[in-house]
Amino acid sequence: MPSAIPLLLSRLLLAALFVPAGLQTLTNIPGSTGYFAGLGLPMPALAAWGVGLFELIGGLAILLGLQTRFAAALFSVFCIVAGFLGHYGHGDGDPTLTFLHTQMLMKDIAIAGGFLALAAVGAGAFSIDGRRG
Repeated sequence: MPSAIPLLLSRLLLAALFVPAGLQTLTNIPGSTGYFAGLGLPMPALAAWGVGLFELIGGLAILLGLQTRFAAALFSVFCIVAGFLGHYGHGDGDPTLTFLHTQMLMKDIAIAGGFLALAAVGAGAFSIDGRRG
């Protein structure tokens, strides 16, 4: 059985990335819309609202340990998709920028791996899920 403390720390660290990101996206919809438009996404305003809400609500679910396996599985897919949309093939031929985008892509893939591990084992005892089950 996994230890409750490392699972709690895992959830805190992952949520520390996504809750503020969701808040930042939602408090700057025009800027977020411009970013998504720059990536060539259709309906960038809808994407901004969707991503902001997903990061905030999903991040809070991870933080609290609520429906953790499901939220973590969704976040693993989100991280991979976001990594490829935001970083794959970017750099405009500049070797330094290309390297940085490659590193950011790999970071997103690594975060997806952390979420997959959390999806596999659940939130642990110090969570809403742990108190229910």
